[in-house]
Amino acid sequence: MYIAIAGNIGAGKTTLTKMLAKYYGWEPRFESVGFNPYLEDYYSDIPRWSFCVETYFLKERFKDMLAITQADHTIVQDRSIFEGVYVFVRNNYLRGDLSERDYTTYMELFQHLKSMMQLPDLMIYLRKSIPALIAQIQKRGRDYEQGLQIDYLKDLNDQYEDFIFHQYEGRVLIIDSDEMDFENNPADFRQIIDKIDAQLFGLFSEEHWKN
Repeated sequence: MYIAIAGNIGAGKTTLTKMLAKYYGWEPRFESVGFNPYLEDYYSDIPRWSFCVETYFLKERFKDMLAITQADHTIVQDRSIFEGVYVFVRNNYLRGDLSERDYTTYMELFQHLKSMMQLPDLMIYLRKSIPALIAQIQKRGRDYEQGLQIDYLKDLNDQYEDFIFHQYEGRVLIIDSDEMDFENNPADFRQIIDKIDAQLFGLFSEEHWKN
């Protein structure tokens, strides 16, 4: 079985991935895209190098996807290849950092690769408002995140909503997590577990589901 955790920067994906892996005994998977040989050039000239950066990320995420497809046990993944494409790459395109020509080529490549991909059995979408995201980003205090612009986070949130409700073809469990602290409050984590357990046993409340 393949479970994916989706959500904007600061939504709590990594924390929930670790907690679910520990609770269920699943294997956690995290993005193996920390190194990208184009990043230094990208930050010096974003429009020039966006296509190279995103294509490299796509290659690495596709390798991860193939490994997940071949696994004989349950994997829970922090951010899937689908978010990388439908949220982050599309956002770069809409912000003018990826040209029409490069975006079209990239999406054609992705569509060819998509035929070899496996949709998650369940995607858990951690839905947060902009104020809640900003509060979490400030709380965890990562230096490289402190300069994130509110407009950028809002654009990503808009793309997440479009991705979940209009682009993604699989089953999604939506967790409205503004008022949750599942890392420190066992009752909040129990709510999420109950929803996942309900789905795994074929019993669920339609209000929590996209499909």
